Amino acid sequence: MRTVGAALTALSFVGVAALAGCSGEGSGDGVSQNASAAASSSPSPSPSPSPSSGWNPKPGSIAAVGDSITRGFDACSVLADCPEVSWATGSDSLVRSLAVRLLGPAKAVDRSWNHALSGARMAQLPEQMALAAKERPELVTVMMGANDACRDSVRLMTPVADFRASFEASMRQLRAGAPTAQVYVSSVPDLKRLWSTGRLDEGAKKIWSLGVCRSMLADADDLGPAAVARRDAVRDRVVAYNGVLRDVCAKDRHCRYDGGAVFGFRFTGAQLSRWDWFHPSRDGQARLAEIAYRNITAAEPPA
Repeated sequence: MRTVGAALTALSFVGVAALAGCSGEGSGDGVSQNASAAASSSPSPSPSPSPSSGWNPKPGSIAAVGDSITRGFDACSVLADCPEVSWATGSDSLVRSLAVRLLGPAKAVDRSWNHALSGARMAQLPEQMALAAKERPELVTVMMGANDACRDSVRLMTPVADFRASFEASMRQLRAGAPTAQVYVSSVPDLKRLWSTGRLDEGAKKIWSLGVCRSMLADADDLGPAAVARRDAVRDRVVAYNGVLRDVCAKDRHCRYDGGAVFGFRFTGAQLSRWDWFHPSRDGQARLAEIAYRNITAAEPPA
């Protein structure tokens, strides 16, 4: 496994601009024993569709849209996508993506599509949704918003009104081509919790100092009033983004929001990339897949 020093050398050589514009994902090593055990077990049978909601917990095809988390960025090698470990559509046997859990390994290859783009913000989601609609999927997964908050400064974060307008436009794009496709919307991760986890590791702070999510992670040891206010402002914006995702989704009869499950998940060091201590590792991707599978196959949507 690469050492922190080697990772820093690689990051310095390649440059860190890609990291500054990516949402939370991780490394391909350090999968916990619990995650490995979960990955090897078979999922429980999915419940039948709820007559009251019309939600089908057994969709036959999946299209994924989003950012670097859904692309598996920094999960297998430094500064690179690794879609095979994507929580949504990957083929990795340890992650056991949502597609694998719902469709099985063979069908997941032919009946799932990943249109996510590392570094993407909500303004780019309508274009991704248009591509997803062309696949005519039975389910579309959405995980987007971390890059809207992860900017070089608080001032550059996407305004909530713009975030809402882009998400509403995305849903319209999908409905124009796939009017009955189900949509599963993941909440934006709690970036402040990532800071509180990684700031205890000296290697993480050295990597963050190269430019990872500066609005939240800059000067990680600074606990002065200005730094605290900056981090609180980023967290408040993420909470507002999640409120938009919830509200817009609630207006679409075929949409299900995760109830804040990803926002509330407590990523540990083992579930974060060893290359950037920000994106989910393979273990973290497996946890995202578990959360999505549980919520999609539930008889009722999360509270």
